[in-house]
Amino acid sequence: MKLIVFSLAALMPIWAADEGSTEQIKRIHESAGVLSEILHAGDKSIPEDLLRKAHCVGVVPNLKRAGFIVGAKYGKGVVTCRVPNGEGWSAVSTIRIEGGSVGLQIGAGETDVIFIVMNRSGEDRLLKDKFTLGGDASVMAGPVGRSAQAETDAMMKAEMLSYSRSHGVFAGVSIEGATLRPDNDDNTRIYGRPITQREILHGDIAPPPAERPLIAELNSYAPFKKGE
Repeated sequence: MKLIVFSLAALMPIWAADEGSTEQIKRIHESAGVLSEILHAGDKSIPEDLLRKAHCVGVVPNLKRAGFIVGAKYGKGVVTCRVPNGEGWSAVSTIRIEGGSVGLQIGAGETDVIFIVMNRSGEDRLLKDKFTLGGDASVMAGPVGRSAQAETDAMMKAEMLSYSRSHGVFAGVSIEGATLRPDNDDNTRIYGRPITQREILHGDIAPPPAERPLIAELNSYAPFKKGE
């Protein structure tokens, strides 16, 4: 009897994580869907050469916006990074984006936001408790097109490139003044224990099954190559 009680107690955190993470798993699925649709958009997608160079990729589905030029008001999404000294992409971490503006948006609605982190400096920003896009981290509207080239010096030096999709239109878009930070509560619900964003993005935890479609998309379009 004691053995049974102990076994049930040991399983309780896992059950609690599964029960409490329904909303979080749904967001991961939505992010995977947004990413898949954009990556399969041919000439209206993110350039492949940028994806291959990216250190991290983030997706914020259904970001709430309201008012004239007021874009990013509140949203949650996910981010994954290339695993250091490994092959492929890390498990995903839940992030929150709040305030600021996303390009020239008129009226209320929802916008899918995608950003790619282009260098180590930008990746280090993600490991902070909180940072400001366009302030602490340099961010620019990314180019669109399967074979488009990021030719300007400013774009090549930007820590992040950002995009949005609203009403079916996908384009590079500037994000200014929005703050981005990890959602530690959601990450705890997903992984069943307190865990830092650094642990997740550095590959210290294996991706659960719900995250595999998103990671498979990135592995398909931006695979790890020896020597990178």
